[in-house]
Amino acid sequence: MRILETVHLSKIFGGVVAVNDVDFVVEKGLVNGLIGPNGAGKTTLFNQITGMDKPTKGQILFNGNDITGLPAWKISRLGIARTFQNIRLYKELTVVENVMMGLHFKVGSDPFKGRFVQMLKSYVNAPKENREVYNKAMEWLSFFGLEKDAQEFAGSLPYGNQRELEIARALASGPSLLFLDEPAAGMNPAETDHLMETVERIRKLGVTIVLIEHDMKLVMNICDQITVLSFGQKIAQGTPEEIRHDPAVIEAYLGAPEEE
Repeated sequence: MRILETVHLSKIFGGVVAVNDVDFVVEKGLVNGLIGPNGAGKTTLFNQITGMDKPTKGQILFNGNDITGLPAWKISRLGIARTFQNIRLYKELTVVENVMMGLHFKVGSDPFKGRFVQMLKSYVNAPKENREVYNKAMEWLSFFGLEKDAQEFAGSLPYGNQRELEIARALASGPSLLFLDEPAAGMNPAETDHLMETVERIRKLGVTIVLIEHDMKLVMNICDQITVLSFGQKIAQGTPEEIRHDPAVIEAYLGAPEEE
């Protein structure tokens, strides 16, 4: 079952075609990989789907509903969360406060239970709600083994733990679809192996995952389906085994042999 798909999606910056007529399909419940050489348009595709950029043309469907061009905050409240290639934590806040930010973002997603109503009830309900948000944030930290660092500043965590904290904050918003932009970037082999285990645990929560990654060992070991971009165009989509032996993919990464 498809949870998300793009139809003829394109993004043009001036005279540069970053994404060119891409039909991208994400199957529910799977770990979906998005790979390609540097400059292939992977992050640009992510940005369009998650509302960071507006498509030049084409359509984005989430659970069958058109979300093309919606702002990022609306897309997040529909159930799509993401992390970034460059970690974007609130480093001056504590670890638990970072996760609480993801939980607080859900407030107002229902127009009848939005911030105005919350404001009217704040004198009575705020202390209780804050405790509930804190406790839920601690549950997410426990999921990643970070509960012992709850009161530390986020910027003081080791690099691999900062990556996990960013994922925890994204999950705290309650997504059904999670985009991870190069989650293994900068990680050592042990951290990468731990990340693979974490991705599998997240999938078991019922969250569909799409990840951009250059670590081919990680991609081939955890992804059920892989889509390959090259120069902004989709050149292949299939299982890891199919992608591994696809001539177009091999050419994109290694180059075509010169003609004699």
